[in-house]
Amino acid sequence: MPKEKIVVVDDDEFMREGLLETLERPEFSLFGFDNATDGIDAISDGSATLLITDMRMPGMSGMELLEQARRLDPKLPVVMMTAFATIETAVTAMKTGAFDYIMKPFDANQIEMVVEKALRHRRLLAENEYLKGELARKFSVNDFVGGASCMKSVFEQIRQVAPSGATVFIRGESGTGKELVARSIHAQSPRRERPMIRVNCAALSAGVLESELFGHEKGAFTGADKRRIGRFEMAEGGTLFLDEVSEMDLALQGKLLRVLQEKEFERVGSSETISADVRILASSNRDLEDAISEGTFRQDLFYRLNVVSVDLPPLRERKDDIPDLVKHFIEKYNREEGTHVRAITDDALGVLRTYDWPGNVRELENIIERAIVLGTGELIDVPQITSGLSRGGKVPAGAVGGSSSGQSFEPVPLETVERDHIMKTLDYFNHHRQNTALALGISERSLRDRLKRWSADDLTP
Repeated sequence: MPKEKIVVVDDDEFMREGLLETLERPEFSLFGFDNATDGIDAISDGSATLLITDMRMPGMSGMELLEQARRLDPKLPVVMMTAFATIETAVTAMKTGAFDYIMKPFDANQIEMVVEKALRHRRLLAENEYLKGELARKFSVNDFVGGASCMKSVFEQIRQVAPSGATVFIRGESGTGKELVARSIHAQSPRRERPMIRVNCAALSAGVLESELFGHEKGAFTGADKRRIGRFEMAEGGTLFLDEVSEMDLALQGKLLRVLQEKEFERVGSSETISADVRILASSNRDLEDAISEGTFRQDLFYRLNVVSVDLPPLRERKDDIPDLVKHFIEKYNREEGTHVRAITDDALGVLRTYDWPGNVRELENIIERAIVLGTGELIDVPQITSGLSRGGKVPAGAVGGSSSGQSFEPVPLETVERDHIMKTLDYFNHHRQNTALALGISERSLRDRLKRWSADDLTP
């Protein structure tokens, strides 16, 4: 681990050497100077983690050194020392950007506490900057999975719209990744240093949603026992994502329209007007043009929200992306679950390619997660896939085990087909009944009853 570089500047040799001796530790790399010019040289390469300087020095003063340090490295904490402290000098130092201010003479415990606090602050800033960078990379369009032409146009739209302040309306069926697009836009925008706040408009009643958005004052309604800050205030300077905005009550739509037009609002039960510096992103899995025709959505609000429209295609229209998505989810859940699944079989991938995906990418992710959690081998095969498919989706005939084209067909009893499939699944899981039942979507008792009924002498239940 690299050492913390601490620079001490003080023209008083006795004070400077005493301070360096007090701070001498294996984890610190200490540098002492008797003038501000040498101190600037020591911090100019950005490697310093703390600057401690006297305020009064010949030539360049400590205050001038502080100003130079702030220009060179705004994140570098600077601790000021002086034997001639006044309230005015303390206020000036802090306003100029000093991290702390201590009076001479000071004891060893005092300076050690101040140094530890300053270094902890520096580490937190560095960690915060790293995490924000990781977040921006995580939601970068370069990390979206999929090379289908319809997705490439989506990626290009995100790149173009993210740096702007434009309101964006994200359309797509449930499970297509609308929130992921919203987070990507925010993470690549100038507002990324501020929060992105999400509101699920479909999950809240009109009265509750109004309070969630705008906040309320104590006593505004029954149960309002204290003031509540709304999501608009929480998102100040950042982004507010209105998920499933089509489900918002008409009366509340009018209040939202006013905020978009005038950039201001009032808390419920208050006459105080609050400004709203917030970028709006909205989404819906419904066709808002139809909702406008039905009278359930305001046309003027639609125009305000639909400045830029991003349309996410359903998974059934981008099936070429399924292999890459499967690989991505296998890697993801191997990391999270500590498993070692290598790949998916061609037969299982064939099932995924022919399924019509009513739940879109979210459903695919759930199926892969389920297969990894319940699987026992290094490969995901057909039984683990088919057991997780939604009853609302369709797998064309012949999708499992290859096409039946050109083959003769022989009708057999349904129970024979069921028995054959259950026995193959049982073999796949090495006769582990719990995993077999889970994969088949039946109870262990149902599985046991079937095995008893068939009384298969050549199998060991």
